[in-house]
Amino acid sequence: MKKLPIGISTLSEIRATDKNYTYVDKTRHIARLVENSKYYFLSRPRRFGKSLFIDTLKQAFLGNKELFSGLYLEHNWDWTKQYPVLHFSFGQGSLRNREELDNKIHQFLDVYHKELGVESIYPDVSGRFTYLIREIANKYASKVVILIDEYDKPILDNINNLSIAQELRDGLKNFYSVIKESDEYVKFALLTGVSKFSKVSLFSGLNILDDLTLDRRYADICGYTQSELEATFAEYLAAGKVNKVELKRWYNGYNFAGSEEQKVYNPFDILLFFSKNYEYRNYWFETATPTFLVKLLQEKHYFVPNLERLVISDNQLSSFDIENIPLITLLFQTGYLTIERPTKIGTQYAYVLRYPNLEVKASLNNSLLEIGVAGVDKNEYSYSLSTAFNENNFAQLKNIFTSHFAAIPNDWYRNNNIADYEGFYASVIYSYLAALGYDLIAEDVTNHGKIDLTLKMPDKIIIVEFKLSKHGDAAEAIAQIKNKEYADKYVAENKPIYLIGISFDSDSRNVVDFACELFK
Repeated sequence: MKKLPIGISTLSEIRATDKNYTYVDKTRHIARLVENSKYYFLSRPRRFGKSLFIDTLKQAFLGNKELFSGLYLEHNWDWTKQYPVLHFSFGQGSLRNREELDNKIHQFLDVYHKELGVESIYPDVSGRFTYLIREIANKYASKVVILIDEYDKPILDNINNLSIAQELRDGLKNFYSVIKESDEYVKFALLTGVSKFSKVSLFSGLNILDDLTLDRRYADICGYTQSELEATFAEYLAAGKVNKVELKRWYNGYNFAGSEEQKVYNPFDILLFFSKNYEYRNYWFETATPTFLVKLLQEKHYFVPNLERLVISDNQLSSFDIENIPLITLLFQTGYLTIERPTKIGTQYAYVLRYPNLEVKASLNNSLLEIGVAGVDKNEYSYSLSTAFNENNFAQLKNIFTSHFAAIPNDWYRNNNIADYEGFYASVIYSYLAALGYDLIAEDVTNHGKIDLTLKMPDKIIIVEFKLSKHGDAAEAIAQIKNKEYADKYVAENKPIYLIGISFDSDSRNVVDFACELFK
C-alpha cells in the first residue's frame, strides 16, 4: 500500500517517485481558478489541506511539470510558461505585537530579495513589498504570483486580546493592500485562512478578492469526498475491513454549500484513522482544544442543544470583525458547525447549520462539560452515566446529575441569573449525552409539540422532559409526555420507550425530583 502523507504539505515531497505517498488529485480546481479570474480568497478550518493546495499552485506556476504526471493538470496547463512566485505563510510561531509582525514580514521579503536578485531600497513593509513585486516583474518579464497561507493566524492567536488583535490586523492590512495597488504586475493571488474578516476591517484595500469559501463549484477544493476516499484509499479500507457507514458518521459531513457528493472528510482524521490501527478517535479535535470558543459559549450562556440545527443569514456567516465576533459564525468558520442545507430568511439567502459529524459533536460537548468541574470528576460521571443507560439503571441518573451540578462552583453563577432558566440545566445534560456519542434529538418535533430531548439507543428510546420546580415536578413532566402523546412518534420502531421527567430548583441549582417509567 502507498504511504500516508501525514503532516506533509509540500507537493514535491508527496509526489517524489521514491516516496510512494497517496495523493488526492485536486488540480482540476487550479485550472478553473486560473481560467476564470485572478484574485481569490479561501476560508477552511484548520488541518484541511489548505497549505498543500497552496503549494500545489506554487509548483504549477513554477512550471514543475514532472510533479503533475498522471494528474488532471498535466494536460490542462500551459507548461511553456513559468512565473515568479511569492509564497508567504504565517502558520509558524506566534506573533505578539505589531513589531514582531513587521519583523516577520521583513524576514519573508529579505529571502525573496536575495533569491530573486532584487535590491532592497525601502525601509517600510508596504514600500518594500510594492518595490519587490514591480522589480521582479520587470526583471523576469513576467507577472508575479502571490500566495499567502494562514493569512489570519496572527490575529486569531490574539483574538482574546482586542488591542493586540487590532494592532496586528492593521499591520496585515498594510501588507495585503499592496497586492491591489500592484495589479499590473500580478498574474494571480490567493489568500487562505480559517476565518474571514470583513472587507471593511481587513480587506478594504483588497476588496477585489473572489471569495471561494461558499462557492459550490469549489465546495470540495479541500478535504476528501466519499468517492475520492474510496478510490484513493481502497486498499486501506479493505485491509481494515472498514465499515463505511460508521466512518462516514464519525468523520464525514463537512459541507461548504455544495452537493451531497461534495461533502468532505477532514484529511487529517482519515490519515490518522488509517495509521492508528483503524481506531475511531477524535484526531482532528485533539490537535487544538477550542478554549476560546468554549469560553464564548459559557459566557453567552448559549443553549447548547440549538447547535443541532440553527439558521443563519448568508451575510452573517460570511465574515466578522474583531470587535464583534458572532459566536455561530466563528463556530462555522473554525469547523465546529457546517451547512446542512440552504434556506431563506424572508427574501434573503440563509443556511441551516449543524454539527458536521460525531467526532465534533461529542468532542465539543465533552469540552463544554468542563464548566467548573475537574476532568477526573467529569470522566467518572460520564462513565457512570453510560453504564446506567446501558443497564437500564435509570434511578442512578439522578445521583449522577446531582453530583455534577453540585460540583459547579458558585462563581460560575455570579452576576447572572442563568440558574433560573430551564435551558441551562437542559444544556448540561444534553452535553453529557452528546459527549457519549449518543444519537440525540433536541427539541424533537412531534404532531403535538416538542419533546425536550430524545435519546435513541440501539435497544431503546428515551424521552426526557425538563421542568423548573416552580413550574412542575418530575411526575408532571412525565404527565406532559403522556398527555401530548410524544411517545407515539417512536412506537413503530418496536423498541422499549422510557419516559424520564427531571425537575430542577433554581435556589439549590440542582436536581430536586426525578422520575422514570416504561411507556406502555
